[in-house]
Amino acid sequence: MELLRNQIPAEVSRITETLTKAGFEAWIVGGCVRDMLLGRRPKDWDITTNATPEQIQGLFENTFYTNDFGTVGIVNEGAEDESVRIVEATPYRTEGKYSDARRPDSVQFSQHIEDDLKRRDFTINALAYNPATQQLLDLYGGIKDTSAGILRAVGEPEERFAEDALRIMRAIRISAELGFSIEEHTKEAMKQCAGQLARISKERIRDEFIRIVNSQKPMDAVILAQNIGILGYIVPELQKGIDIEQNQAHSFDVFEHNLRSLQHAADKGWGFEVRLAALLHDIGKPASRRWSDEKHDWTFHGHEVVGAKIAKKTLENLKFTRETIDTVSTLVRWHMFFSDPDKITLSAVRRIITNVGRDHIENLVKLRICDRIGTGRPKEQPFRLRKYQAMIEQALRDPISVAMLAVNGKDVMDITGEKAGPRLGWMLHALLEEVLDDPARNTKEYLSQKLLDLHTLSDAELIKLGEAGKEKKDAAEAEDIKDIEKKYFVS
Repeated sequence: MELLRNQIPAEVSRITETLTKAGFEAWIVGGCVRDMLLGRRPKDWDITTNATPEQIQGLFENTFYTNDFGTVGIVNEGAEDESVRIVEATPYRTEGKYSDARRPDSVQFSQHIEDDLKRRDFTINALAYNPATQQLLDLYGGIKDTSAGILRAVGEPEERFAEDALRIMRAIRISAELGFSIEEHTKEAMKQCAGQLARISKERIRDEFIRIVNSQKPMDAVILAQNIGILGYIVPELQKGIDIEQNQAHSFDVFEHNLRSLQHAADKGWGFEVRLAALLHDIGKPASRRWSDEKHDWTFHGHEVVGAKIAKKTLENLKFTRETIDTVSTLVRWHMFFSDPDKITLSAVRRIITNVGRDHIENLVKLRICDRIGTGRPKEQPFRLRKYQAMIEQALRDPISVAMLAVNGKDVMDITGEKAGPRLGWMLHALLEEVLDDPARNTKEYLSQKLLDLHTLSDAELIKLGEAGKEKKDAAEAEDIKDIEKKYFVS
């Protein structure tokens, strides 16, 4: 067990050693032990002990205790590793009945680690490691299940899910995060207790849903949620896409298409908002589907508008932040943007950027890629989409102009005494040529001195320099665009 001890961060070791030196037991417990056995980096650390909350607080300088379950947060100020900035230490405890299927009616502290482990949800989370003695305590076969990749409830699964129905979602989430299968008895109990999820707050459901969407296998997780019978308590609108046949461009029904789009975002390691938008992007199709006798196929006109409204309502129901709701519903609204580079102008591209915002245009393109892969098409980025991406980058780039200079028209007048008129423009373009040749010259000090020289020139001489500056600008712009097109293999 030396291998486990070597994985424990110094901040966590300091806490267990402090408790042990004070005469208390200190076990690292739960998911962090499981993760160490799997060679994964724990995202957080939990300690359980026979010390009371007051005794724990008495041993550490910076703590907080604001709950009914005895958990004390121990703050490690200045820790660079986010996972150890707050380490939770909880007394061994036993719990009373769960009348509301969410939390125990009562909690009693215990002096026995065995009492604490028997109340835990799954065998792989009922592991405890004592760094002082190097003992790994496994009362329920958690080591074997961890090795076999199996998720199994501690004791009778019906009792565990009746205690806290959110454990049903947690089982699905852990399965998706670790790639574990769920033991059949446990899975059957999840089905039987699915209705209890109606008693769980939307905020708790949302938090587990976020982790499911961010997992490595979110598609499998959503399918499992549907099969278990709990998807209706999370995103019921998704179920309406089941068996909704699409047009000939698609290989899958609406439900599977949405899930495959989500999975591609996960496979690419893209962020949460892209993943969530991919899952919801065609959620408006069932309500928009119409048969076209002319095309002899299904049509979904306006499904992106309908879908944006449904996505907004869905996310509001799950108590997401306003920022997430606005971003995801906007991506859903504009995911059908017209992207034929042979028929679209840069001004039209700029309008799309305005609609979704500069910060989200890249995510909109990623969503379009997910949508394409979700249809069953093999190519992620065909030429037209790559060309459109090049146009987006052209539209986003700062144009090469006199606005880039460290001086402006007012500066020219103040420095030279020139009046407003064409000479100001000629001077600025002459300065631009110099800056394009050597960007280091773009300082107010250098350009101010250069303006004094330009001020002495005739109109004809200034026009010649100004025109040379414009030509230099046009050449630089053309070179920038050429580089962008090469980047996307569309030159």
